[in-house]
Amino acid sequence: MSRIGRKPIELPAGVMVALSPGRVQVNGPLGELSQTVPVRMRIEKADGEILVTRPTERGEDRALHGLTRTLIANMLDGVTKGFETQLEIQGVGYRAQLKGTDLELAVGFSHPVTVKPRLGISFEVPTPTQIVVKGIDKQMVGQTAAEIRKVRPPEPYKGKGIRYAGEQVRRKVGKRA
Repeated sequence: MSRIGRKPIELPAGVMVALSPGRVQVNGPLGELSQTVPVRMRIEKADGEILVTRPTERGEDRALHGLTRTLIANMLDGVTKGFETQLEIQGVGYRAQLKGTDLELAVGFSHPVTVKPRLGISFEVPTPTQIVVKGIDKQMVGQTAAEIRKVRPPEPYKGKGIRYAGEQVRRKVGKRA
């Protein structure tokens, strides 16, 4: 039984939702998002709420029920509040800076690594060792943050590299004499 799928989604003020078979479009103050959803799920909009219902109790439909509701709820959150992911850089001489809209990373290579933002994604660098990835699409923000982290993931011996804010890196003991 999907408990998440049964919860109605409240429509925030100033957000327009267009429903068509297999597609949901959301327009809000921060931008516009569209998402392909399973055609089998029935999505209804009534008195300021969106309700997702499933056709049968089969396992596949039950799994898609909660997924569909969560995707729509994330779209509504994105166009009203937006999403952000914070990254930290640790290591002597490791730093980040903005070059226009691009992010330039100096993380121990012989050359700086440039990361170009995707459409709808922006970077902020409050300090040289912090990066903030912002956008309205939750999936794209998470994917962009993962690609930045992949440039120099944290290593287990000294802990140097790029990590998510608050991420715990398990440290290993080095070789002994």
